[in-house]
Amino acid sequence: MRIEKEWKLIMRRQQAGFTLMETMVSLLVLLAVSAIVMTGMMQMMKTEGTITNRTEMHTSVRGATELLEQEIGQSGKISLPPLPNANTAWAMLTPVVVPMDLPVTAAVQFNVYDPQDPARGPVLFEGEWVTVDTGLNKEAVQLQCPAAPGNCPNPSFTWNATFYYSHTPAAFRGTAIVGVPISVPGAFSTGIVPPAAGVMPTPPAGYAGYPVWPVNAPGQGSTGTVLKLYGDINGDGHMVYVEYTCVPGTPQNPGFLYRNQVNFWNLPVVPPLDPSMIVLNGVLANPASPTGAAVPCFSYQLQTREGINAAAKDMTFVTDVAVTLTVQTQNPDPQTPLINGQPNYQTETKALLNVSPRNVFNAFEFAELDYLNRIQPTPMIIKSNTLPNYQ
Repeated sequence: MRIEKEWKLIMRRQQAGFTLMETMVSLLVLLAVSAIVMTGMMQMMKTEGTITNRTEMHTSVRGATELLEQEIGQSGKISLPPLPNANTAWAMLTPVVVPMDLPVTAAVQFNVYDPQDPARGPVLFEGEWVTVDTGLNKEAVQLQCPAAPGNCPNPSFTWNATFYYSHTPAAFRGTAIVGVPISVPGAFSTGIVPPAAGVMPTPPAGYAGYPVWPVNAPGQGSTGTVLKLYGDINGDGHMVYVEYTCVPGTPQNPGFLYRNQVNFWNLPVVPPLDPSMIVLNGVLANPASPTGAAVPCFSYQLQTREGINAAAKDMTFVTDVAVTLTVQTQNPDPQTPLINGQPNYQTETKALLNVSPRNVFNAFEFAELDYLNRIQPTPMIIKSNTLPNYQ
């Protein structure tokens, strides 16, 4: 009987379960652990959101600045268009006879044209230096307008040039061309279009803005928000004109960095900005310098020759460009989404302090050594048409 009673007592205890107090304590412990886990997970999600925001911002800024570095470095490069096929060659077609080694000024014809648009003729321009011939008769001549400076149509096949050596056209090996081989030396002195008037706090002595000839428009050069450059920017033999326009905004209405490109031979009017030209979103005004001065998107280091005639004679060389861009993330920071009731965006300021346009710098070194036939002037179509059309 005793054993049976003890057995029933044990079974009753097993069937009794937890008391109410034990159940409540268990629930509280479970809720506390769950809250800790959920808090950790939420914090991890916010941290991941912060990292994602920053990563996207870094990626976009890096892409824009790498493009800027590449194109600033390439600016000022001069090239003839690529040959359309193996049976063509760029040449001077007119024979030149120089008697008794006296210089002769003659009208000569060239066959240079852009294969992308052969109908519009050659891509040579007034003032361009062209290297003619090979061997002992090789020389650099500058193309002149037969009518008067600034009066030659574009395009033009025929130019005046002064020769010191005779040149006899001959058949190119393996081609159907009979002529004198040509090439283009040096680089554009103004591949980075020099600053406009008032842009530089301390310009070189006598420099009053670019350009001043053939149009008096010293306010059409590069500015703190518009970087203008040209040349064989894409390295494919085709000359283009490019404008980077920085339009800073506010955290509530951020701005953009635009890239606008045209072929400056047959499209002198720069089209207005549109969303397809955006290369960077979320652009803000840069923080002020330690002295409280505003920091522009673009600033320039300028070297000049010829004093007050530097701009008119294209002896202006932008040898360094500083790029400073401040951007914000597309979404507010998940960690602290609001500050004083306003969305809290993460920001970053990227500064490229010394981006050197190597071709322009080479032209500057040629100028320092007085190798002036290696300094390519600004094409008239840039000065008179492209620059004034858009600020």
